[in-house]
Amino acid sequence: MSAALLAGLVAGYGIAIPVGAVGTYLVALTARTSFRTGLAAALGIATADGVYALVAVLGGAAIAGVVAPVAGPLRLVSAAVLIALAALGAVRAIRSHREATARAVTPLAPGRAYVSLLGITLVNPATVVYFTALVVGGRAGAEVPVPDQAVFVLAAFAASASWQAALAGGGALLGRVLTGPRGRLVTALASSAVITALAVRLVLT
Repeated sequence: MSAALLAGLVAGYGIAIPVGAVGTYLVALTARTSFRTGLAAALGIATADGVYALVAVLGGAAIAGVVAPVAGPLRLVSAAVLIALAALGAVRAIRSHREATARAVTPLAPGRAYVSLLGITLVNPATVVYFTALVVGGRAGAEVPVPDQAVFVLAAFAASASWQAALAGGGALLGRVLTGPRGRLVTALASSAVITALAVRLVLT
């Protein structure tokens, strides 16, 4: 069971630590709203990672076969959603700056943040392929006990959640440092540009 715990932690951190478009959006979202909202969004990402870890454990190679034919369309959907979020963030930042008050923009509720980031992460086919490759490769033809499977999934979720929460904390700190209207505008536009670039790269790779 300790081996399953270690494998789950490594798998969770392995998929979570590389900061791509979703991680960038998480930091920017927390900076614009609150740590509570950012933490909810972080848990949404971690939940998706946990779901895919569970799917990989239960389905194995069969899941990869189902995902492979639709990986391209899913990648396009993921990129489109991220670009839309980047554009929305830029529009809100400009509107807020023009009205010279952050209160002009309705804060994103934690529940909505959780669902939004859960959905964005779920349409990323790379996550399920990643976990499936790890699980299938690690089995090497051996049957894995159910308790070990559960430990693997929970450990992967915990690892992802801890890293995403750290990113949210960084976003909250950034939000405190850049509290002025101009600072919020610059960081929001910069994050929107980065998210858009990463989404375009997602399509091209």
